[in-house]
Amino acid sequence: MKRPVIFCDFDGTITDNDNIVAIMNKFAPPEWEAIKDDILAQRISIKQGVGQFFRLLPSALKQEMTEFILNDAKIRDGFETFVDYTKNHDIDLIIVSGGMDFFVHPLLKKYELPVYCNQAKFDEETIRVEWLHACDSECINECGCCKPSILRKIGEDRFKIVIGDSITDLQAAKQANFVIARDFLLEKCRELEIPHAPFHTFHEVIQILENNEVTS
Repeated sequence: MKRPVIFCDFDGTITDNDNIVAIMNKFAPPEWEAIKDDILAQRISIKQGVGQFFRLLPSALKQEMTEFILNDAKIRDGFETFVDYTKNHDIDLIIVSGGMDFFVHPLLKKYELPVYCNQAKFDEETIRVEWLHACDSECINECGCCKPSILRKIGEDRFKIVIGDSITDLQAAKQANFVIARDFLLEKCRELEIPHAPFHTFHEVIQILENNEVTS
């Protein structure tokens, strides 16, 4: 089998909860809910919706938001063991996140992993997002942080495994060789008949990798 590479989502996957949703619930005015519904229904792109989310928030909230999310976020059970497992088995583990640098990088710092995410800028009255990893010429979905483009860039001639939970992982899952999923992404994998396995903890992810012999 080709050498495996794992592309792992952050919000709601590595963390128990979706951190952007937590920030919106705590700090955003009620209209963020309608934007969320439009994203999930695919009436607007992820890039458009997330950009609109953060435009609802004053830049002056930066410190308060950062402190809130670093205290609120919980790393999913087994993640540190999983990181050690990938290193011990020489499996490349790459974090691909639709989240923002101001909370993704601090929460992952101790693990020393390559991270692709968006950048929040606090230089205007409201927060604007810089999309550092835009869609390539093969993607027209306006992903924001374009996970399928990253897969194409890094995963060529590799056995591509995607771990995720939400709509931000769907396009990447469609081009993966295997998906380890929960929540919304799990439902979509079942609906679209994408090869997959469900998970709740990263101890289960390790077992899935063992059972599918991706380390051999």
